[in-house]
Amino acid sequence: MKYLIIATALLAGTAFASDFAICVGEYALCAASGTTATIETVVVNTKDGPVTYPGRIAICPILRGPAIADLSGGNMTGSCTSPKGHVWSLFSVRQTIPQAPSWDRSKVVFTKYTTTSTNGVSNQFSFLCKKIKPINGVPLASCLGAENEMLDGSPVVVGTAVVTEAPAGTSYPVGGPLPTLP
Repeated sequence: MKYLIIATALLAGTAFASDFAICVGEYALCAASGTTATIETVVVNTKDGPVTYPGRIAICPILRGPAIADLSGGNMTGSCTSPKGHVWSLFSVRQTIPQAPSWDRSKVVFTKYTTTSTNGVSNQFSFLCKKIKPINGVPLASCLGAENEMLDGSPVVVGTAVVTEAPAGTSYPVGGPLPTLP
């Protein structure tokens, strides 16, 4: 239940023009992944139109089943259907997730931290991912997401409280800012 509450809180701030849906099938779950910098940029859908952000690459396990998507968020184009050889990076509530480097299933542990000028956050929610070679039998995807981007397309500023399922100390982990309450 606590995972559902956290997921709901994280997604609540994205209601700008969100088109939430449950997609069923293969998807990448990047919630416990770190990211690496790339020279690529990524275009993000926002209420005011497309915005370009520095890209971050996450290697994420591919899972099957129902998952939450924002069909108008990330770089989705209104459908759960992904192009051949690709999957969408979506969100689901799991007790364990295959995690790098061994890709053994590990218990999900939420970590809270504050962004700094040298370690921010990566948004991978509802972005297109390319299937890559499995490791230790775990199907994987390479996902290009946005560096320091909130779920609504606005920038994450230094000093923002963030939550992730990635291990503590992970570089630019996939996660999201904690909602601010009035």
